[in-house]
Amino acid sequence: MPYATLPAGTLHYRDTGTGRPLVFLHGLLQDGRVWNDVVDRLSGDVRCIVPDLPLGAHRTAMSPAADLSVTGVAGVVAGLIEHLGLRDVTLVGNDTGGAVAQLVVATRPDLLGRLVLTDCEAFGNVPPVIFRPLTVAARLGLLPVVLSALRIRALRALPTGYGWLTGGPLPHSLIDDWIAAYYRDAGVRRDTRRFVASLGDRSLLTRVAGEMAGFPGPSLIVWGADDRLFPPAHADRLGRLLHDARVEMVASSRTWVMVDQPDRTADLIRRFVRE
Repeated sequence: MPYATLPAGTLHYRDTGTGRPLVFLHGLLQDGRVWNDVVDRLSGDVRCIVPDLPLGAHRTAMSPAADLSVTGVAGVVAGLIEHLGLRDVTLVGNDTGGAVAQLVVATRPDLLGRLVLTDCEAFGNVPPVIFRPLTVAARLGLLPVVLSALRIRALRALPTGYGWLTGGPLPHSLIDDWIAAYYRDAGVRRDTRRFVASLGDRSLLTRVAGEMAGFPGPSLIVWGADDRLFPPAHADRLGRLLHDARVEMVASSRTWVMVDQPDRTADLIRRFVRE
């Protein structure tokens, strides 16, 4: 698996296909493999770069001095794009990765040609209400205790786990890897604590929205119609905010549209990039 040595530390990523570059961002306590089904469908047409962001399931801890707030991780993404020499990038974000994507748009729009946001934090929904105790736990140093419940597969289906992310069965083999990565390395746990603690600023994305409105490139909003964490009304609101935006609602899908409806999600992204 290739990696980039950035000022913030070592970032592993997957790089498949050729053509126009797409960079895919994932959510908290996940890695880039959550995008596998969509990437498999797209890599014959475009180049897909999928980093394992330092959001709790990464294999190598970042530098102890790195800024791993939401804004700092957006800087890590921008650093990867520059490191790889990518141009006219289509940035694709889901879940917490969508929040990071919005900050990249606001701070480094020069790196991007297009934006795709799927179900994610937006406006004041940072993080969703059900996950806000995690920010308190992070600030108190109790995150490892709180997250220990996720080692038990039956508890992952709860709304406070991964249960509301998908309408289908949970990918337990993937989640096993993610949770193991978190508990394997004290540096990874440190990185995660810093990131989660930064999510306590619930006005952040509302402030960022004004800066995003100036993004000149086209945008695609793909949203699961059955999402319980990120309200579908935010998809319409983002569509009105962004220049040249199109909103597509995906039936029979929750937050993980790429897992619940990979064919539909890949087709929407493919057509958007071709246009």
